Amino acid sequence: MGAQLRVYRRRIKSVGATKKITKAMELIASSRIVKAQQRVEAAEPYTAELIAALSAAAAHTNNLKHPLVAKVGDDHKRAAVCIITADRGLAGAYSSAAIKEGEGLTRLLNERGLEVRPFLVGRKAVGFYRFRERPIAASWTGFTDQPTYDHAREIATALLDAFLTPVEEGGCDEIHIVYTHFENMGAQQVRTRRLLPIEIVEEELEGTANPYPLYDFEPNPIGVLDALMPQYITNLVYMALLLSAASEHAARRRAMKSATDNADEMMKSLTRQANQARQAEITQEISEIVGGADALSSAKSGS
Repeated sequence: MGAQLRVYRRRIKSVGATKKITKAMELIASSRIVKAQQRVEAAEPYTAELIAALSAAAAHTNNLKHPLVAKVGDDHKRAAVCIITADRGLAGAYSSAAIKEGEGLTRLLNERGLEVRPFLVGRKAVGFYRFRERPIAASWTGFTDQPTYDHAREIATALLDAFLTPVEEGGCDEIHIVYTHFENMGAQQVRTRRLLPIEIVEEELEGTANPYPLYDFEPNPIGVLDALMPQYITNLVYMALLLSAASEHAARRRAMKSATDNADEMMKSLTRQANQARQAEITQEISEIVGGADALSSAKSGS
């Protein structure tokens, strides 16, 4: 066997081993997407009811004044941006797209004159900021592919503390979150949402057949808001983590499928090149045998 043929066969073997790994990762990501979708669907009813209860309490409160409900003004000085990325790579542009969106949001806030404090979720975002030696307000890693409600509560508590702390003591006037919204298996979109302050929008519904329900709040609507607001923020963070986890698995599945297909094409190309090298070696050996036979025959004829 020639040296060139040995090189081709060694490369085919290496690409085949890589293909097995990427195929296995594709199957694992496919199974995890289903579980992530189920967790998102299980959390949606609670989110809807929580928003309905919060809206009812706010609607029945006259001259609502709450520390978490305020208007965005020009006197704000500092904003917190929570960016959700992945802990692991091999997920295509999933993490880079979220970081890019966070960078764009940071520029917009800076143009408004706000100082930005980054709160990072995932090793990719942490590595991006540490490599550039940027300050980090807080970071969380190790759970981006399977987040729990406890993780969301920890993140939401840190964001709430930053919002409720006076600006003079290092607090923030606004809280924003950047996450990847899972639409379906083939489409995921990076979105930005302002968590705090919460904006209460008053609407008048005309022509509705269902009467507006009458609520009785104890001790009072403000007390209900005090209890619901932290849960509301925590639930929003939890939903963002779940949607980002589903998007991460979908992006990794798509990337691994593309890698597997590329490995197939590379193996076919290397196989053709190996066959050509083998045919060239056979042709050369036949030519050498024929040439040697002719030389021997000519030598016998001359003698």
